[in-house]
Amino acid sequence: MNVEALTLVAVGAAKSAGTEIMEVYGAPDIGLAYKEDDSPLTRADKAAHHCILEILQETGLPVLSEEGEEVPYAVRSQWDWFWMVDPLDGTKEFVKRNGEFTVNIALIHEGRPVLGVVYAPVMGWMYWGSEAEGAWKQVGDRPPFRLGQVQKEQVGTMVVSLSHPSARTRAFMADYPEASVISMGSSLKFMLLAEGKAEIYPRFAPCMEWDTAAAHGVLKAMGGQVLQAESDQSLEYNKKDLHNPYFIASTVT
Repeated sequence: MNVEALTLVAVGAAKSAGTEIMEVYGAPDIGLAYKEDDSPLTRADKAAHHCILEILQETGLPVLSEEGEEVPYAVRSQWDWFWMVDPLDGTKEFVKRNGEFTVNIALIHEGRPVLGVVYAPVMGWMYWGSEAEGAWKQVGDRPPFRLGQVQKEQVGTMVVSLSHPSARTRAFMADYPEASVISMGSSLKFMLLAEGKAEIYPRFAPCMEWDTAAAHGVLKAMGGQVLQAESDQSLEYNKKDLHNPYFIASTVT
């Protein structure tokens, strides 16, 4: 599989989706509705999904998208390679118009993210990473730069989701009384680790595989890890149940 060529496709798809999202972001009516689980859905989610789907289908690989049709496990369990997509990660942030939302595209091979692309269209931040090429960031049209293999021996800064607080998260924070705490929406929490601006991100609240796959790919490409909280095993993808277990992402050795 030519992951380098697929990286270019995924980055292009993320940028195109970002353009679709920004058109809705600036409109007075974003078409806000709610799914059965009470999570928000907008015209931007749908437009980004269709845009990405059209581009990625040209690769001949299956696509599993949050906003796509449900694919039975009996079918997708046969997929060796496939795309996992969250067209708009952080719809709540989109609705708030705080800019902290992303387009997430991951290439999965045998349950592992071998390529991740995370794009924050408001800021113009594009992140991508693969095992072969390492992790990179590009801001707007400026030249991309490589994200170094930053691994630290202790936690100086912790990133948490203040929109999903839990007693277990607060207990985890108490174990690091000297660490400063910052918050960020969507997959940008992982990107703070990838850029060396934080060392650990605990997640003790529900989320789905497409919420983490792309960011996991970027973080892994620069030497970070995303481990299940109960087993210290890496997060796995394309499980029968697409919910993630609780996990801890870190760059701490």
